[in-house]
Amino acid sequence: MLKIKNLCVAIEGKEILQGLNLVVKPGEVHAIMGPNGSGKSTLAYAIAGHPRYELQMLNAKCQISLDGKSLIGKTPDERARQGLFLAFQYPVAVEGVTVEQLLRKVAGKGLSALEFRRYLEKEAEKLGIKTELLRRSLNDGFSGGEKKRVEILQLAVMKPRYAVLDETDSGLDIDALRVIANGIWRMANSKTGIILITHYQRILKFVQPDWVHVMIKGKIVKSGGKELAAELERKGYGTLRAN
Repeated sequence: MLKIKNLCVAIEGKEILQGLNLVVKPGEVHAIMGPNGSGKSTLAYAIAGHPRYELQMLNAKCQISLDGKSLIGKTPDERARQGLFLAFQYPVAVEGVTVEQLLRKVAGKGLSALEFRRYLEKEAEKLGIKTELLRRSLNDGFSGGEKKRVEILQLAVMKPRYAVLDETDSGLDIDALRVIANGIWRMANSKTGIILITHYQRILKFVQPDWVHVMIKGKIVKSGGKELAAELERKGYGTLRAN
């Protein structure tokens, strides 16, 4: 399991996460919802090992472990090799490294160049990604929807044990949302544990979460099933903020 216990994180001396606890088992989908500024993206980056966040953890009793092995003190690449994946809210461009080159380096062991290309094209087809995009520099000149589809392609090819998806649904039209949600759902069915950070219920109509958690001011203040997301859609966060 991916286990987070007593996570306290500060940025520039300001405490953002305040003793957060979360456990994600293989194949589970945990949706994290909450208003702007509640610490959702900070949670994603702290798990992934961004130095701006990790180096300012406040509590010595903090735990972040993946299948029983601690991630504390590990660099982002070490965490990735241990089985952790992060999809960014705003994916960055990497000039000079094509999508195919990146994924073959990470996940092409044991396959010839031709075998891997055929495999990659088949996976890309499931996500509606044009073949030509695989030969271009990663995210360089891609539209917002193309960037998000390519991130889910990376998820599908890398096959991590656990994935943190930071607002992967932002800025997507309904068709792209459906395709990406199906990709996420396939990974969950393949036993990848998913933390899905989102503002809206709409993606949860396609990806059925096992748990929905509400973050307010750096803490999970309420957890429940998918019906909690529908309740938030109707009532907003007002009552939870007051508590």
